[in-house]
Amino acid sequence: MKKTIFKSMFLVPALALTFMLASCDKDDDDDVQPAPAPQPKTIVDIAVEDNNFSTLVEALQKANLVQAMEADGPFTVFAPTNDAFNQLFTDLGVSGINDLTAETLTPILLYHVLGVKAESSGISTGYFETINTSGPNGNTVQIYVTVGNGVQINGDVNVTTADIDASNGVIHVIDKVMLPPTVVDMAISNPAFSILVEAVVKANLVDALNAEGPFTVFAPTNDAFQDLFNDLGVSGIADLTAAQLSPILLYHVVNGNVRSDMVSTGMVPTLNGASIDVVANSNGVTLNGTANVVIVDVQGANGVIHVIDEVILPPTK
Repeated sequence: MKKTIFKSMFLVPALALTFMLASCDKDDDDDVQPAPAPQPKTIVDIAVEDNNFSTLVEALQKANLVQAMEADGPFTVFAPTNDAFNQLFTDLGVSGINDLTAETLTPILLYHVLGVKAESSGISTGYFETINTSGPNGNTVQIYVTVGNGVQINGDVNVTTADIDASNGVIHVIDKVMLPPTVVDMAISNPAFSILVEAVVKANLVDALNAEGPFTVFAPTNDAFQDLFNDLGVSGIADLTAAQLSPILLYHVVNGNVRSDMVSTGMVPTLNGASIDVVANSNGVTLNGTANVVIVDVQGANGVIHVIDEVILPPTK
């Protein structure tokens, strides 16, 4: 009997102790707070944390664009690596960011940014407006994107890493710093204008069309030039002289940055000296009755391009 009582007296405190320990463990569990969720990183945060973008960050700081790129956005940033910037410095003959002013850097950096979030799965071949507004009359300068084996910009800039997600947009890493393009650069970047570029080079008009302008260029496609060659009975640009090409090409250029919403019906003087007959209505825009404007408002830094489906010939004198 005493053994049973002793055993009972031992069990009661033991059970009480077990209960107390269990209660303490529960209280301790209640005091443990879940780890806070990681804070989303902005485009600037991601660039700052990646050593490959140290020159880009330095450029953003010098151009006073850090705060702008930390805003809500959304933005798409085509981010050049340090190697890309080093190549730019070599091309410009400078030693680094210190040799470039904020005024020089700002339009270059803004030319790498779209005002939307464009993930690689949603990008298709075509022209996209950047947030660079250094075009004539404050118009936004465009990039030309081609999608095939990867994504390429302006003909020679490659996206090497896509879709780095940020809280205020997305980053695509590129292997070259892009400069805001002239109308000549815009034509060079699009393979549909390769014959036009060949003609401009042969006619010695590259420097003239790379000038400050502004210019409005009615740009014939390669197919349009092939039709011209058939009509003239020649095989290509090689069969035409600079003296023959120059007046034809200048007949496609108008002074001023004339965007599609500014085009109206009438006779418009060209750099050739002769005028083109423009008809603008609800069906679109035609030149000299037969050439159709098929793409409008391809905006460069020194002018705008409207794509046409026929080479127009100036009147014979």
